[in-house]
Amino acid sequence: MSNAGPRSAYVLSALIAVLTLIAAGGGLLIDDLYQDNALLVAGWYGNDLVTLIVALPMLVVSLILSVRGSGRAQLVWLGMLAYTLYNFAYYLFGTAFNSLFLLYVTLFDLSMFALLFALVRLDVADVGRKFRGTTPVKWIAGYMIFVAVGLTTVYGAEALGFVVSGQVPEIVTLTGHVTNVVFALDLSLVVPWFVLGGIWLWQRRPWGYVLATILNVKGTVYMLALSAVTVSAVRAGASDDLAQVGIWGTIGLGSLVASLLLLGNMDSADRG
Repeated sequence: MSNAGPRSAYVLSALIAVLTLIAAGGGLLIDDLYQDNALLVAGWYGNDLVTLIVALPMLVVSLILSVRGSGRAQLVWLGMLAYTLYNFAYYLFGTAFNSLFLLYVTLFDLSMFALLFALVRLDVADVGRKFRGTTPVKWIAGYMIFVAVGLTTVYGAEALGFVVSGQVPEIVTLTGHVTNVVFALDLSLVVPWFVLGGIWLWQRRPWGYVLATILNVKGTVYMLALSAVTVSAVRAGASDDLAQVGIWGTIGLGSLVASLLLLGNMDSADRG
């Protein structure tokens, strides 16, 4: 990827960083911003905290290093754009209407376009050549497909349970949503891409390396955010299910290991 090619994506990313600071900071500092029930309000605070102190710095640092020509940083930067897209999709579709609604729309749109502009200018074949032949692609691909199958099984069972019994899944009643935003976004923005990325990585296709790195970088940070969401809800007395941290922590650790294995097996020089 040349420095001139993704210039639009770089500019949009800088704007995303500024707006993310405003959105996450506003969520933590503006009294009564969130109009949801106690469980969700506590969750938004936990998410805002991780977005502010972990995701935002990672986005900024990887953006700067990417501009300077780091191949590894480019993939981390793309992973963090995937994070902002996915994260603010939850705010856009999952929060009760509040004064930052238009900001959520803007962040969702900018993240989508920045990711698109960056990917269409990415020299995928060149990126693929930089990964060593010893990269443990089958282990990483197996992990990704395992996560995708696990999420599909859990969410599918809940959805099919409603078909059979007519009983609305507990998570819907607990959040007060009219549907399950988690199921909707994960089954559309996580599961299909984990499967596709896993299959292509197993086959050692260039796009497999790219997608696997992006998805696992994003997954690592988002699992940290979900852990913070769970802890925040328990501390606020809105939930007593601290065991969920073990689930998010396990998936996050798996994505962290996958990310490190991928980036650690990526050379700075072209192997072609």
